Amino acid sequence: MYSTVQQSPSTSPWEELSLQSSPSAGQLDNIKTHLDLLLLALESLSGIGSKEILQAVAYFKLESLIGDRVALWRLRQSNPERKSSGGRKKLDVEEARALVLVICHLAHQEQELIRRGIMLLEQMTAQEQDPCRVALLGDYIDTFSNTYLERRGNDEDMTPEALKDLGFKLLIDLLFYSAVNGHRRLWLALFDSAQG
Repeated sequence: MYSTVQQSPSTSPWEELSLQSSPSAGQLDNIKTHLDLLLLALESLSGIGSKEILQAVAYFKLESLIGDRVALWRLRQSNPERKSSGGRKKLDVEEARALVLVICHLAHQEQELIRRGIMLLEQMTAQEQDPCRVALLGDYIDTFSNTYLERRGNDEDMTPEALKDLGFKLLIDLLFYSAVNGHRRLWLALFDSAQG
């Protein structure tokens, strides 16, 4: 099941995710899009679904922010790049904090699988072979690409090659976010990229 996530005795992971100033609506849209992509990559690699996501929500006692499958679905639908993103209030900072903790917790639980995927990616790249020829990576990219296109519609910029590159980039990112301090890394990365 879920192992205990190590943390500093004086500061909870939630408290470590603080901000000096509130992000703009545009920054929150970028953050929401990136968090949804990370969840999509985790789902595509490991087969996790809303059940496991809600278990992680309960682990951190964040049910007041993401109480059930419907709340989770609405939160994910708020991604502006999804086909049906209307009708939902904008993601707020507290929801972003909750998703960061959940994503990093789940990545930590799937760390062995993520590491195996990265190792295979490195091996195939070193041999100048298509990483998708390996079953784990081929299945991951197929699932990621199909789900991305299903949820986002026809994005002409996202060629099969671009989707493969995005999927592998997210896999590498998940390795960093699966570490004990991954939630802090992801939080900082979100706001650094949102500013750009």
